[in-house]
Amino acid sequence: METLPIFMKIRHRRCVVIGGGDVASRKVSLLLKAGAAVTVIAPELYATLIEWVDAGEIRHINAMFQPEQLDGACIVIAATDDEDVNRQVSAAAMSRNIPVNVVDAPELCTFIVPSIVDRSPILVAVSSGGAAPVLARMLRTRIETMIPATYGKLAALAADFRDQVKQRFSNSQQRRIFWEDVFQGPIGEQVLSGQESAARQALQQVLKGSGDTHHGEVYLVGGGPGDPDLLTFRALRLMQQADVCVYDKLVSKEVMELVRRDADLVYVGKTRDQHTLPQEKINDLLVRLAQEGKRVLRLKGGDPFIFGRGGEEIETLMEHGVPFQVVPGITAANGVSSYAGIPLTHRDYAQSCLFTTGHLKDGSVDLDWPALVRPGQTVVIYMGLVGLPEICRQLILHGAPANRPIAIVQQGTTPRQRVVAATLETLAEKVEAAGLKAPCLIIVGEVVRLREKLAWFEPSPVAESVE
Repeated sequence: METLPIFMKIRHRRCVVIGGGDVASRKVSLLLKAGAAVTVIAPELYATLIEWVDAGEIRHINAMFQPEQLDGACIVIAATDDEDVNRQVSAAAMSRNIPVNVVDAPELCTFIVPSIVDRSPILVAVSSGGAAPVLARMLRTRIETMIPATYGKLAALAADFRDQVKQRFSNSQQRRIFWEDVFQGPIGEQVLSGQESAARQALQQVLKGSGDTHHGEVYLVGGGPGDPDLLTFRALRLMQQADVCVYDKLVSKEVMELVRRDADLVYVGKTRDQHTLPQEKINDLLVRLAQEGKRVLRLKGGDPFIFGRGGEEIETLMEHGVPFQVVPGITAANGVSSYAGIPLTHRDYAQSCLFTTGHLKDGSVDLDWPALVRPGQTVVIYMGLVGLPEICRQLILHGAPANRPIAIVQQGTTPRQRVVAATLETLAEKVEAAGLKAPCLIIVGEVVRLREKLAWFEPSPVAESVE
């Protein structure tokens, strides 16, 4: 380790920046976030720096660099494009024992400005010691995806209750265990999900002896259409901490790979005319698991509230007083249409979009056909593979032109994606010849014509598009 990681308090202290360009303005911005009293020394200033001077946020010395200008500074940053000036600044700062950073010149620095993940009061700094700053920034980006923005509120909660916890637990080990339970349990999860007020009340009850840091909770999470890269940060975090995962058939195997390895997996998937568990039993299962004190991940394909029956499950949870949170997912209509190169709306083709489900009931599909055949719109039909011939027949029967474009997409957004594009009159025959299998999504409308021009996703060779 060639440099010592250290965090320095500079609030209200004099910090000097030499240079008035874009790079200098970025360094000044960082210093201002830390509350520094910033002085900029340069004959000319970048527009942003001028705004800060006019607002009284920084002080400007309109002059060339002179060593005595550094007197009284706690840190110095040289950000000019003149190597000679940068060397003079470095030498002057070192002679005065003032920490100095020279941008892009690690040999002239006594400290390095790291790449920072700011979740104040939590700060994470990443540095390569000047050897590979681009790599350090890449690592920072990766870390940022792992640390929710609300972690700062979690730290603020701990700060506000620190004295009370000390009074309750005199032993440092007991305090450590207590805070681990809080941060990793339901109270911490309430903070991270934006329920800060409820978290504070719960923590207050625990400290009074009338609450518990351990109780069950249900996470109703949308797993998206299949590609794991489409998961939200919150979905991934909850998937990694669940004790039990109750999942559907529509959740892709790639998404399932991201569930916590030692979580119990409970499959409750449904196929046509065959339910592993009736919906009412699934609702009761979620309640029972949560009441056992478990963190239950209810993982659904797409979005829980778009043909996912998430509302029914939440009703049951609320009736039994089970805490829960909902994490939206990218619904199949958005994800699959994008990967198939079919925009759902387009100024020239479709000014509205309608979602519906194509389940067969007694051999027929009961939909609002007059609404579905209107021009200037896109119709997205979920779960319509089996009823496809009837859907096409009814659309034509109710006034849609037989040559209206229509496409069906199998396992969209995954390497197994297949697309069949045709017209209302010819699609059913082409799908039968292609042998498509569920899950499939149907898209009806003039926007389907754009597919050949806009398609960008290349699935694996075994999942070729069929035209």
